Amino acid sequence: MESLSVPVFVLDTRSRVMIWNRACEHLTGVPADEMLGTTDHWRSFYEQPQPTLADLVLQGRAETARGIYPREGAHHDGHGGAHSAPLAGLSVESWCDMPRAGRRRYLAADASPIVDGAGRLSAVVETLRDLTDEKMAQVALEQLATRDGLTGLANRRCFDDTLHAEWARALRQQQPLSLLMVDVDNFKAYNDAHGHLGGDECLKRVARAVASEMRANDLVARYGGEEFAVILPNQSLKGAAIVAERIRARVEQLQLPCRFAPGKHVTVSIGAATAIAGPDNNASQLVAIADAALYRAKHLGRNRISLPMSEAA
Repeated sequence: MESLSVPVFVLDTRSRVMIWNRACEHLTGVPADEMLGTTDHWRSFYEQPQPTLADLVLQGRAETARGIYPREGAHHDGHGGAHSAPLAGLSVESWCDMPRAGRRRYLAADASPIVDGAGRLSAVVETLRDLTDEKMAQVALEQLATRDGLTGLANRRCFDDTLHAEWARALRQQQPLSLLMVDVDNFKAYNDAHGHLGGDECLKRVARAVASEMRANDLVARYGGEEFAVILPNQSLKGAAIVAERIRARVEQLQLPCRFAPGKHVTVSIGAATAIAGPDNNASQLVAIADAALYRAKHLGRNRISLPMSEAA
Protein backbone atom coordinates (compact mmCIF):
# COMPACT_ATOMS: atom_id res chain seq x y z
CA MET A 1 0.00 0.00 0.00
CA GLU A 2 2.91 2.36 0.70
CA SER A 3 4.07 2.16 -2.93
CA LEU A 4 0.63 2.60 -4.52
CA SER A 5 0.14 5.73 -6.64
CA VAL A 6 -3.44 5.92 -5.30
CA PRO A 7 -3.93 7.74 -1.96
CA VAL A 8 -4.72 5.12 0.73
CA PHE A 9 -5.07 5.07 4.49
CA VAL A 10 -5.98 2.21 6.83
CA LEU A 11 -7.67 2.35 10.24
CA ASP A 12 -7.55 -0.34 12.91
CA THR A 13 -10.63 -1.34 14.91
CA ARG A 14 -10.06 1.59 17.30
CA SER A 15 -10.00 4.11 14.42
CA ARG A 16 -6.25 4.63 14.70
CA VAL A 17 -4.27 5.18 11.51
CA MET A 18 -2.18 2.12 10.63
CA ILE A 19 -1.12 3.17 7.13
CA TRP A 20 -0.94 6.62 5.51
CA ASN A 21 0.81 6.12 2.21
CA ARG A 22 2.97 8.59 0.29
CA ALA A 23 0.21 9.37 -2.19
CA CYS A 24 -2.06 10.26 0.74
CA GLU A 25 0.67 12.53 2.11
CA HIS A 26 0.86 14.29 -1.25
CA LEU A 27 -2.94 14.69 -1.53
CA THR A 28 -3.54 15.96 2.01
CA GLY A 29 -0.27 17.78 2.72
CA VAL A 30 0.01 15.84 6.00
CA PRO A 31 3.07 13.58 6.57
CA ALA A 32 2.55 10.02 7.77
CA ASP A 33 4.50 10.51 11.00
CA GLU A 34 1.83 12.98 12.15
CA MET A 35 -0.99 10.54 11.41
CA LEU A 36 0.23 7.07 12.36
CA GLY A 37 -1.25 5.84 15.64
CA THR A 38 -3.69 8.77 15.93
CA THR A 39 -7.41 9.21 15.33
CA ASP A 40 -6.89 12.65 13.78
CA HIS A 41 -7.21 11.56 10.15
CA TRP A 42 -10.47 13.55 9.73
CA ARG A 43 -8.48 16.79 10.22
CA SER A 44 -6.79 16.24 6.86
CA PHE A 45 -10.14 16.47 5.06
CA TYR A 46 -12.49 18.68 7.11
CA GLU A 47 -12.40 21.89 9.17
CA GLN A 48 -14.95 20.52 11.66
CA PRO A 49 -15.12 16.99 13.15
CA GLN A 50 -16.72 14.64 10.63
CA PRO A 51 -16.36 10.87 10.18
CA THR A 52 -14.54 9.68 7.11
CA LEU A 53 -15.98 6.90 5.02
CA ALA A 54 -13.64 4.45 6.74
CA ASP A 55 -15.06 5.48 10.14
CA LEU A 56 -18.61 4.80 8.95
CA VAL A 57 -17.66 1.32 7.75
CA LEU A 58 -15.83 0.64 10.99
CA GLN A 59 -18.82 1.75 13.05
CA GLY A 60 -21.35 -0.07 10.87
CA ARG A 61 -23.09 3.20 10.00
CA ALA A 62 -23.52 2.65 6.28
CA GLU A 63 -27.12 3.89 6.36
CA THR A 64 -26.10 7.26 7.84
CA ALA A 65 -23.75 8.07 4.96
CA ARG A 66 -26.53 9.76 2.94
CA GLY A 67 -27.21 12.14 5.79
CA ILE A 68 -23.54 13.04 6.18
CA TYR A 69 -22.93 13.39 2.44
CA PRO A 70 -26.37 14.61 1.28
CA ARG A 71 -25.32 16.51 -1.83
CA GLU A 72 -23.44 13.86 -3.70
CA GLY A 73 -24.94 10.81 -2.01
CA ALA A 74 -23.34 7.55 -0.99
CA HIS A 75 -23.96 3.88 -1.55
CA HIS A 76 -22.81 0.66 0.05
CA ASP A 77 -21.80 -2.47 -1.73
CA GLY A 78 -24.82 -4.44 -0.54
CA HIS A 79 -22.95 -7.08 1.41
CA GLY A 80 -25.14 -8.70 4.03
CA GLY A 81 -28.18 -7.38 5.86
CA ALA A 82 -28.72 -5.20 8.89
CA HIS A 83 -26.81 -7.51 11.24
CA SER A 84 -23.76 -7.56 9.01
CA ALA A 85 -23.70 -3.80 8.32
CA PRO A 86 -20.17 -3.37 9.84
CA LEU A 87 -18.84 -5.51 6.95
CA ALA A 88 -20.41 -3.38 4.23
CA GLY A 89 -18.23 -1.20 2.04
CA LEU A 90 -19.10 2.38 1.08
CA SER A 91 -18.43 4.69 -1.86
CA VAL A 92 -19.02 8.43 -2.01
CA GLU A 93 -18.12 11.55 -4.00
CA SER A 94 -17.97 14.82 -2.08
CA TRP A 95 -16.16 18.12 -1.66
CA CYS A 96 -13.54 18.14 1.11
CA ASP A 97 -12.02 21.20 2.81
CA MET A 98 -8.41 19.85 2.84
CA PRO A 99 -7.19 22.37 5.49
CA ARG A 100 -3.49 21.45 5.31
CA ALA A 101 -3.41 21.27 1.53
CA GLY A 102 -4.94 24.76 1.45
CA ARG A 103 -7.54 24.00 -1.21
CA ARG A 104 -10.92 22.34 -1.53
CA ARG A 105 -10.87 19.14 -3.53
CA TYR A 106 -13.62 16.95 -4.95
CA LEU A 107 -12.78 13.39 -3.89
CA ALA A 108 -14.17 9.99 -4.74
CA ALA A 109 -13.70 7.70 -1.74
CA ASP A 110 -14.12 3.95 -1.41
CA ALA A 111 -13.91 2.27 2.00
CA SER A 112 -13.81 -1.50 2.43
CA PRO A 113 -13.53 -3.80 5.48
CA ILE A 114 -10.53 -6.08 5.99
CA VAL A 115 -11.46 -9.30 7.77
CA ASP A 116 -9.35 -12.10 9.27
CA GLY A 117 -9.67 -15.81 8.53
CA ALA A 118 -12.58 -16.10 10.95
CA GLY A 119 -14.49 -13.31 9.23
CA ARG A 120 -13.87 -10.80 12.04
CA LEU A 121 -13.29 -7.16 11.15
CA SER A 122 -9.64 -6.27 11.69
CA ALA A 123 -9.25 -2.98 9.79
CA VAL A 124 -10.79 -0.70 7.15
CA VAL A 125 -8.99 0.59 4.08
CA GLU A 126 -10.02 3.80 2.30
CA THR A 127 -8.82 4.75 -1.18
CA LEU A 128 -9.19 8.22 -2.63
CA ARG A 129 -9.33 9.73 -6.11
CA ASP A 130 -9.02 13.43 -6.81
CA LEU A 131 -11.77 14.27 -9.31
CA THR A 132 -11.61 18.06 -8.88
CA ASP A 133 -10.70 18.84 -12.49
CA GLU A 134 -13.44 16.58 -13.81
CA LYS A 135 -15.99 18.09 -11.39
CA MET A 136 -15.08 21.65 -12.34
CA ALA A 137 -15.39 20.76 -16.02
CA GLN A 138 -18.83 19.25 -15.33
CA VAL A 139 -19.92 22.39 -13.46
CA ALA A 140 -18.70 24.56 -16.33
CA LEU A 141 -20.64 22.48 -18.86
CA GLU A 142 -23.78 22.65 -16.72
CA GLN A 143 -23.46 26.43 -16.53
CA LEU A 144 -23.03 26.63 -20.29
CA ALA A 145 -26.17 24.54 -20.69
CA THR A 146 -28.27 26.84 -18.48
CA ARG A 147 -26.73 30.30 -19.07
CA ASP A 148 -27.24 32.76 -21.89
CA GLY A 149 -23.88 33.41 -23.52
CA LEU A 150 -24.44 37.14 -24.09
CA THR A 151 -26.05 38.37 -20.87
CA GLY A 152 -24.98 35.71 -18.37
CA LEU A 153 -28.60 35.32 -17.29
CA ALA A 154 -30.44 32.02 -17.22
CA ASN A 155 -31.33 30.84 -20.72
CA ARG A 156 -34.68 29.69 -22.09
CA ARG A 157 -34.05 26.06 -21.12
CA CYS A 158 -33.30 27.05 -17.52
CA PHE A 159 -36.38 29.29 -17.48
CA ASP A 160 -38.66 26.46 -18.64
CA ASP A 161 -37.25 24.02 -16.07
CA THR A 162 -37.45 26.56 -13.24
CA LEU A 163 -40.97 27.67 -14.11
CA HIS A 164 -42.30 24.12 -14.00
CA ALA A 165 -40.43 23.41 -10.74
CA GLU A 166 -41.79 26.59 -9.14
CA TRP A 167 -45.28 25.81 -10.41
CA ALA A 168 -45.13 22.38 -8.75
CA ARG A 169 -43.90 23.97 -5.52
CA ALA A 170 -46.64 26.64 -5.63
CA LEU A 171 -49.20 23.88 -6.17
CA ARG A 172 -47.96 21.99 -3.10
CA GLN A 173 -47.83 25.06 -0.88
CA GLN A 174 -50.84 26.88 -2.34
CA GLN A 175 -48.80 30.07 -2.83
CA PRO A 176 -49.01 32.60 -5.64
CA LEU A 177 -46.52 32.53 -8.50
CA SER A 178 -45.91 35.69 -10.50
CA LEU A 179 -44.27 36.20 -13.87
CA LEU A 180 -42.99 39.31 -15.65
CA MET A 181 -42.33 39.48 -19.39
CA VAL A 182 -39.93 42.35 -20.15
CA ASP A 183 -39.32 43.58 -23.71
CA VAL A 184 -36.87 46.26 -24.88
CA ASP A 185 -38.84 48.89 -26.79
CA ASN A 186 -37.92 49.68 -30.41
CA PHE A 187 -35.01 47.28 -30.26
CA LYS A 188 -34.99 46.31 -33.93
CA ALA A 189 -34.59 49.95 -34.94
CA TYR A 190 -31.95 50.43 -32.21
CA ASN A 191 -30.02 47.39 -33.44
CA ASP A 192 -30.17 48.61 -37.05
CA ALA A 193 -28.88 52.04 -36.05
CA HIS A 194 -26.12 50.94 -33.64
CA GLY A 195 -25.10 47.64 -35.17
CA HIS A 196 -25.02 44.24 -33.52
CA LEU A 197 -22.24 45.21 -31.11
CA GLY A 198 -24.24 48.21 -29.92
CA GLY A 199 -27.36 46.07 -29.66
CA ASP A 200 -25.50 43.44 -27.65
CA GLU A 201 -24.16 46.05 -25.25
CA CYS A 202 -27.68 47.43 -24.81
CA LEU A 203 -29.04 43.98 -23.94
CA LYS A 204 -26.25 43.34 -21.45
CA ARG A 205 -26.90 46.62 -19.65
CA VAL A 206 -30.66 46.05 -19.58
CA ALA A 207 -30.05 42.51 -18.27
CA ARG A 208 -27.95 43.87 -15.39
CA ALA A 209 -30.63 46.44 -14.58
CA VAL A 210 -33.37 43.79 -14.47
CA ALA A 211 -31.27 41.40 -12.38
CA SER A 212 -30.44 44.13 -9.84
CA GLU A 213 -34.06 44.20 -8.66
CA MET A 214 -34.32 40.50 -7.82
CA ARG A 215 -34.61 38.63 -4.53
CA ALA A 216 -32.49 35.54 -3.85
CA ASN A 217 -35.20 33.10 -5.00
CA ASP A 218 -36.27 35.04 -8.10
CA LEU A 219 -35.04 34.06 -11.56
CA VAL A 220 -34.25 36.35 -14.46
CA ALA A 221 -33.86 34.70 -17.85
CA ARG A 222 -33.28 35.81 -21.40
CA TYR A 223 -36.46 34.52 -22.95
CA GLY A 224 -35.42 35.23 -26.52
CA GLY A 225 -34.06 38.10 -28.58
CA GLU A 226 -34.69 41.33 -26.68
CA GLU A 227 -37.22 39.75 -24.29
CA PHE A 228 -36.56 38.79 -20.67
CA ALA A 229 -38.68 36.77 -18.25
CA VAL A 230 -38.75 37.10 -14.47
CA ILE A 231 -40.11 34.35 -12.19
CA LEU A 232 -41.25 35.67 -8.80
CA PRO A 233 -42.12 32.81 -6.41
CA ASN A 234 -44.63 33.52 -3.63
CA GLN A 235 -45.26 37.02 -4.95
CA SER A 236 -48.70 38.62 -5.27
CA LEU A 237 -49.74 40.56 -8.36
CA LYS A 238 -49.44 43.79 -6.39
CA GLY A 239 -45.90 42.87 -5.40
CA ALA A 240 -45.09 41.86 -8.97
CA ALA A 241 -46.35 45.22 -10.22
CA ILE A 242 -44.04 47.01 -7.77
CA VAL A 243 -41.05 44.97 -8.98
CA ALA A 244 -42.04 45.65 -12.60
CA GLU A 245 -42.19 49.39 -12.01
CA ARG A 246 -38.76 49.33 -10.35
CA ILE A 247 -37.35 47.50 -13.37
CA ARG A 248 -38.97 49.96 -15.79
CA ALA A 249 -37.57 52.93 -13.87
CA ARG A 250 -34.12 51.34 -13.51
CA VAL A 251 -33.81 50.81 -17.28
CA GLU A 252 -35.01 54.34 -17.97
CA GLN A 253 -32.34 55.68 -15.59
CA LEU A 254 -29.64 54.02 -17.68
CA GLN A 255 -30.17 56.88 -20.15
CA LEU A 256 -29.10 54.75 -23.11
CA PRO A 257 -29.56 57.02 -26.14
CA CYS A 258 -32.32 55.94 -28.55
CA ARG A 259 -33.59 58.49 -31.04
CA PHE A 260 -36.57 56.26 -31.91
CA ALA A 261 -38.08 56.51 -28.41
CA PRO A 262 -40.33 59.42 -27.37
CA GLY A 263 -37.93 60.27 -24.52
CA LYS A 264 -34.86 59.57 -26.68
CA HIS A 265 -33.69 56.83 -24.32
CA VAL A 266 -34.00 53.03 -24.23
CA THR A 267 -37.08 51.86 -22.33
CA VAL A 268 -38.86 48.59 -21.62
CA SER A 269 -42.46 47.44 -21.61
CA ILE A 270 -43.52 44.87 -19.03
CA GLY A 271 -46.45 42.48 -18.74
CA ALA A 272 -47.24 40.98 -15.33
CA ALA A 273 -49.31 37.96 -14.35
CA THR A 274 -50.00 36.00 -11.17
CA ALA A 275 -51.66 32.66 -10.55
CA ILE A 276 -52.48 30.32 -7.71
CA ALA A 277 -51.49 26.92 -9.10
CA GLY A 278 -54.36 24.46 -9.25
CA PRO A 279 -55.81 21.54 -11.23
CA ASP A 280 -57.62 23.90 -13.60
CA ASN A 281 -54.59 25.93 -14.77
CA ASN A 282 -50.96 25.40 -15.67
CA ALA A 283 -47.66 27.21 -16.11
CA SER A 284 -48.19 27.71 -19.85
CA GLN A 285 -51.35 29.71 -19.13
CA LEU A 286 -49.38 31.97 -16.79
CA VAL A 287 -46.92 32.69 -19.61
CA ALA A 288 -49.77 33.38 -22.04
CA ILE A 289 -51.41 35.85 -19.64
CA ALA A 290 -48.13 37.70 -19.05
CA ASP A 291 -47.50 37.78 -22.81
CA ALA A 292 -50.94 39.26 -23.42
CA ALA A 293 -50.26 41.93 -20.78
CA LEU A 294 -46.93 42.74 -22.44
CA TYR A 295 -48.66 43.13 -25.82
CA ARG A 296 -51.10 45.55 -24.19
CA ALA A 297 -48.25 47.60 -22.73
CA LYS A 298 -46.72 47.86 -26.19
CA HIS A 299 -50.06 48.78 -27.76
CA LEU A 300 -50.70 51.50 -25.17
CA GLY A 301 -47.47 53.33 -26.00
CA ARG A 302 -44.52 51.38 -24.51
CA ASN A 303 -42.37 52.28 -21.48
CA ARG A 304 -45.06 51.07 -19.10
CA ILE A 305 -46.27 48.03 -17.18
CA SER A 306 -49.53 46.24 -17.83
CA LEU A 307 -51.54 43.86 -15.66
CA PRO A 308 -54.05 41.18 -16.75
CA MET A 309 -57.29 42.71 -18.05
CA SER A 310 -59.39 41.53 -15.12
CA GLU A 311 -57.01 43.17 -12.67
CA ALA A 312 -56.42 46.29 -14.77
CA ALA A 313 -60.13 46.89 -14.89
